[in-house]
Amino acid sequence: MPTIAETVVHNLAANGIQRIWGVPGDSLNAVTEAIRREKGIEWMLTRHEEEAAFAAAGEAALTGELAVCAGSCGPGNMHLINGLYDAHRSRVPVLAIASHIPSDEIGSQYFQETRPTELFRDCTVFCEMVLSPDQMPRLLEIAMRTAIEKRGVAVLVMAGDTALEGAVDERVFTVRRTDPVTMPSPAELQEAAATLNSCGNVTILAGAGVEGAREEVLALADALGAPIVHALRGKEFIEHDNPFDVGMTGLLGFASGYRAMEDCDALLMLGTDFPYQQFYPKHAKILQIDIRGEQLGRRVPLTQGMVGGVRETAEALLPLLERKSNRTHLEKSLDHYRRTRKQLDDLEKQGPGTIHPQHLAHLIDKLADDDAVFLPDVGTPVIWACRHLHIGARRRLIGSFWHGTMAAATPLGLGAQAVDRNRQVVILAGDGGLAMMLGELLTAVQHKLPIKIVVFDNAALSFVEVEMKAAGIVNFGTGLENPDFGAVAQAVGMHGESVTRPEDLEGALRRAFAYDGPALVSVAVERQELSMPPKIEAKQATGFAVYAMRTVLAGNGRELIDLAKANARQLL
Repeated sequence: MPTIAETVVHNLAANGIQRIWGVPGDSLNAVTEAIRREKGIEWMLTRHEEEAAFAAAGEAALTGELAVCAGSCGPGNMHLINGLYDAHRSRVPVLAIASHIPSDEIGSQYFQETRPTELFRDCTVFCEMVLSPDQMPRLLEIAMRTAIEKRGVAVLVMAGDTALEGAVDERVFTVRRTDPVTMPSPAELQEAAATLNSCGNVTILAGAGVEGAREEVLALADALGAPIVHALRGKEFIEHDNPFDVGMTGLLGFASGYRAMEDCDALLMLGTDFPYQQFYPKHAKILQIDIRGEQLGRRVPLTQGMVGGVRETAEALLPLLERKSNRTHLEKSLDHYRRTRKQLDDLEKQGPGTIHPQHLAHLIDKLADDDAVFLPDVGTPVIWACRHLHIGARRRLIGSFWHGTMAAATPLGLGAQAVDRNRQVVILAGDGGLAMMLGELLTAVQHKLPIKIVVFDNAALSFVEVEMKAAGIVNFGTGLENPDFGAVAQAVGMHGESVTRPEDLEGALRRAFAYDGPALVSVAVERQELSMPPKIEAKQATGFAVYAMRTVLAGNGRELIDLAKANARQLL
């Protein structure tokens, strides 16, 4: 008779799961032993459970399919939480197997006892504990189906002794993703069309929900004469080869995207939950289409909200629209974008002196494969990726864009690389984020995952420093005394190089990208580089002035000189 753990693993294999990420422990022994016996599933040992959860999230983000991680009782499964939060907020399907203390000790304050069903409740779409062999594999099937259909995290909690019990039900099941068509009613579509037809300047804001609806969205933009602004998670799906693209808005965006929204009479939000209220237009009519009704009107008051998939809703809405003959708003927005884009491109040029991060991002973009997967770390690497990476039809852009956690990029990249070892995976790592979980380098070497890591080493938590400057606070507590990351990479068995001179940069990147295995290039970049938001508020300008005054009074006037020198080309 198979154990419950064996039926779990066998059913995962039957549903196409090829790997499980995690760290073993005694309460997880039944599961890892079942994996050892099961052909077709690989145990992906990581050096930290948080890394395991992120790797599963990266795998799921790349494929859209269910990925699996596991953690032992107490601290083991608690370490999964941050990675699972990221997967949950990014809406990718992940199943976590969280083992528990011996079932007869639950409630006795036993060694390593926690309450996993309570711990994981806030970051899951399903979280239940197996109390009896009679519940399996039914609970597993419910967990998998919920994660897949709701595109979120499911956690299945099992005590170690329960997992070793004999299975009552040995059936094998398969869970197939459904493909529903969800659309607003005809009356709602007519109302939306009447609003859009009556408004002169229409702008589209596109988010991750436009995935798979590219042609339909472009057709809407053409009919409405509407520039398309994208949110960060919409970049990879709508930016490339888009004649209506005017860039990104938000804290990481740039001026043309902000202006196209500010100047519109109607804003059509498509598949986006863009969170920053200050970037929405103040007097425009706002229509929102989203597959999740609970997101309608969450960020800004709406003229009309509609529940529907973007592709099918756009397709149904298009015949109801009157093609706008006046294209002035579109033409002005595109012209503004061309000027903004030129300014950004000018910042990519490198002269003598310290390497500018924009130039580094430009070279990464230039040298990377046409189907590369890019993973920027939270902080300034995300800014440079948003502004200077071109995500073509075959490229992907994955990251902790909603949960916003440091140290996510490399473990997400491990998961993406495990899916296809022949596809280039390029990580734009911050020095602070990489240092948080250096054990990821060991995981890459152990599993021979040929990730390419480019470290933006500015010896600081630089995004935090920019936030401090904007708030009028003297930079404090943000400096980092970093090791030679290139030497660290070499020490663990990777290809590693460190670059301090601009003339050495391209060669180092070429060697790393061509290397048959994991590689890391650490690049010393300008610490004082400013990343200007597209909308400078009065309080930010005031804050910066206060920062300058306080810095001088604190005896750090040299820092202001360095700041001015580093950013003079941005102010010309």
